[in-house]
Amino acid sequence: MGKKEEEEIIRIAKKMDKMAQKKNGVGALDLLKELKNIPMTLELLQSTRIGMSVNAIRKQSTDDEVTSLAKSLIKSWKKLLDEPAAEKNSEEKKKERTTPVVSPSQASPEPREESSSSNSSSKSESVDVTPNTLIATFPRAPGTSDSVRIKCREMLSNALQTGDDYIAIGADCDELGAQIEECIFLEFKNTDMKYKNRVRSRISNLKDAKNPNLRRNVLCGNVSPERIAKMTAEEMASDELKEMRKTLTKEAIRDHQVSTSGGTQTDLFTCGKCKKKKCTYTQVQTRSADEPMTTFVFCTECGNRWKFC
Repeated sequence: MGKKEEEEIIRIAKKMDKMAQKKNGVGALDLLKELKNIPMTLELLQSTRIGMSVNAIRKQSTDDEVTSLAKSLIKSWKKLLDEPAAEKNSEEKKKERTTPVVSPSQASPEPREESSSSNSSSKSESVDVTPNTLIATFPRAPGTSDSVRIKCREMLSNALQTGDDYIAIGADCDELGAQIEECIFLEFKNTDMKYKNRVRSRISNLKDAKNPNLRRNVLCGNVSPERIAKMTAEEMASDELKEMRKTLTKEAIRDHQVSTSGGTQTDLFTCGKCKKKKCTYTQVQTRSADEPMTTFVFCTECGNRWKFC
């Protein structure tokens, strides 16, 4: 039963992904209605990652009915993430109310000792059965009592919760934030300015509305906490920004080459820096045809460059 439902959800997710890529939402409403009739579980939500596909359709579609139904599904799936915590609390309350069972090895234990041992065992059991909602399995971050580190973990968690991707993916943002902070702390060994600057740059990039893919990759586990903790600004940048930087670099190289290579030797110009006349010049039509050409001059003696029209 579960396998059949998983295959059906994956089939629907693939169709939705194609729709989102082609920006064609025809038939999306029927797929969403099919999903609504499939009983969703936390395991299915994590294994199929259907939440991301539904969220992509929601953002791309202009149909109010499609948007409304997608939002409704995401809200209902969010409850699946909240249920384990609620169940855990109710189980702990029940165990506190019931009389603990005395083991045969105990001769005549005092009531308070029984209660204490029972409560501690029930807490350890509740921790063991708590499901891990993280998509990728990474070692859990150790706790800390440092107020600076605790605050940094909270800010990283809030940054990961930007938008509603974490709901659809089913990621534990608190745990992920703690893991990222732990990796940063292990690198610097203290909470000095370098540590704080590293944390701030992660938060800024994770919250960047123009670069949602970075946050999604971290939430899904495609980018590990250790990796995001050490990434440079260039590596975290969006594809659009990377392309822009590449273009600017090419232009800078081209401008440099125009000034240094292919120029004509001349002694007509005096370098304002070294006062020598060992120069080369190149003329380029940078404006309209009826305007004079721009002259680029390069001093071969000291490397000074200038231009004039």
